[in-house]
Amino acid sequence: MLVIKNLTKRFSLGGGSVNTAVDRVDLTVAKGQFVTLIGSNGAGKSTLLNLIAGRYLPDEGSVILDGTDITRWSEHRRAAYIGRVFQDPMQGTAASMTVEENLSIAERRGMRRTLGPGVTRSGRIRYKELLSQLGLGLENRLQSEVGLLSGGQRQSLALIMATMTRPSLLLLDEHTAALDPKTAQQVLELTAKIVAERQLTTLMVTHNLEHALRFGDRTIMMHEGRIVLDLSGPERARMTVQDLLQQFSRVRGQQLLDDRLLLA
Repeated sequence: MLVIKNLTKRFSLGGGSVNTAVDRVDLTVAKGQFVTLIGSNGAGKSTLLNLIAGRYLPDEGSVILDGTDITRWSEHRRAAYIGRVFQDPMQGTAASMTVEENLSIAERRGMRRTLGPGVTRSGRIRYKELLSQLGLGLENRLQSEVGLLSGGQRQSLALIMATMTRPSLLLLDEHTAALDPKTAQQVLELTAKIVAERQLTTLMVTHNLEHALRFGDRTIMMHEGRIVLDLSGPERARMTVQDLLQQFSRVRGQQLLDDRLLLA
């Protein structure tokens, strides 16, 4: 379970100006819940994920994961419990290392390092079995450098790496935004499959309102650093993309003529 209390983050803009990117956010995500997070640019979505992951420390508030207060933990320390996949397929993996080396590093996340071999025979067998489920042929490319993979293959690998140790929390920061529509759909279907099979507590940022309603079991909308809409159950099931656009318009007090990208 993830519990966020009064979380606030401010950034100095110079000249005495301050931007409150996340403003007194309270949020509880039950164990195994899959939450999609939407909002226009600058709403605070990625900053919220960065606060949870430990990339930023909050000015106020707390982050509690499975009953442990991790508010002041370093990003490195949290990585043992939090898996993350980024928007850029070049992040989250080491391009110059092989597929099996990347998987070996991910498998040892949070464990004490030893001087043993980086990739063992038993590990190689596990990796082949794991990758064969993707249907991308990666099980036959264990010794290929990750930098040679396509964007979709690399993002699928990043997803496997982020979830193979069953983290307490999975953070997905627009992880399909840089992919073509067909590949993005494949990665999203894989995401849903992995989250369901492993019952992972998940927060997924997306600009695609159709995806926000189709995937997961709860949708949250942010605006100016605050949560302004929280949908789940029958209310969410009845919601359409047009309904969400109207909600955006109502929150912002204007028509969303500049937010057509939300339908992309």
